[in-house]
Amino acid sequence: MFKQYDPAPVPADDLAASLAPFGSSRMLPREAYVDPAVFDWERRHIFSGWTCVGHASDMAGVGTQRAIGSGANAMLLVHGDDGVVRAFANTCRHRGHELLECGTSAKRRGIVCPYHSWSYRLDGGLRHAPGFGDGDGFEPAEFGLTPLRLVDWHGWLFVDASGEDVEFAQHVAGLEEIVSPYRPEELVIVDRHSYELATNWKVIAENYQECYHCSTIHPELSKISPPDTGENLEFAGSWMGGWMSMIEGAETMSFTGKSGGVAIKGLSEHELRTVMYLVGFPNLLVSLHPDYVMTHVMTPLAADRTHVECAWAFPKDVAAQADFDPSYAVDFWDLTNRQDWAACESVQRGLSSPHARPGPLAPDEDGVYQFVTRVARSYQGRDRSS
Repeated sequence: MFKQYDPAPVPADDLAASLAPFGSSRMLPREAYVDPAVFDWERRHIFSGWTCVGHASDMAGVGTQRAIGSGANAMLLVHGDDGVVRAFANTCRHRGHELLECGTSAKRRGIVCPYHSWSYRLDGGLRHAPGFGDGDGFEPAEFGLTPLRLVDWHGWLFVDASGEDVEFAQHVAGLEEIVSPYRPEELVIVDRHSYELATNWKVIAENYQECYHCSTIHPELSKISPPDTGENLEFAGSWMGGWMSMIEGAETMSFTGKSGGVAIKGLSEHELRTVMYLVGFPNLLVSLHPDYVMTHVMTPLAADRTHVECAWAFPKDVAAQADFDPSYAVDFWDLTNRQDWAACESVQRGLSSPHARPGPLAPDEDGVYQFVTRVARSYQGRDRSS
């Protein structure tokens, strides 16, 4: 169980309003989106638990190393000689220097600190500390890298930097039967787009959780998937989301509704007619389509700035075809993304006004309510399993 922690610096009365029953509740208080102190609290408490740090394919090959995050959540991912990907705190056991600069990657036979050349094996054990001998009481076994919990779940890598979050199975409770039919771990990422948005990460997640806005800003999407279709689901773990259906004759989400690929084998009739949209709290957005899987990984940079990487993955045999062109999906969602990003950035600018107040939720925004109440409970300092 995750231990109790100090509440976030947001008004308690506003949090109570956010947690009121659906139909009478309000959005999160303005401070949740614009106050650097709240953002710092989130990094310490929300983003220190199970967080998606990328895809397993990013770590292909023995010796591959990637440095992710900074401060308390700085970590080093390493592909070991035994084929296992591990996560370590990105801090040398000598003087604390970063083993690899944040945001960079390398491929080496070992891990070497660039400050005093302490070196480690790929499993984190100390290999050599220059100047230290056997006769001075130095015990190399005591100075291995600090391991962090890492789980490869369907090809997505999750790390619990705190070591105090719930067990991963509890984090994803109720999701296995939803995700496994698409076998995302067997798909191949064929394209990625990176975006840096002038908005808070929660604005992006809230936008993703509703299609109340779709008829206004997404005419292309609404043509293929009517905004008034679908259903939001309740999961026992930390995730949330729901499905939307496509019009008769549509094969996937594209400008024409036609697929340039092939449906993922083994999907049910319902899965072939719908798209499942999931929020892997706090930073992974997963869209399960009949013929591809799209993900958005959010990396909060500041209270008003978020990096988003969008990736499109297709079945291996489809991606291997010389004439395969994923643009039918990539171009459709890049346009949709940019429509969403413009709206999210406008929301952020509006919330920057001192006159902004938490608004009510429309009947079609029950998915937003799921997200808002999840954040509000965290702000109150509740155990993450509650």
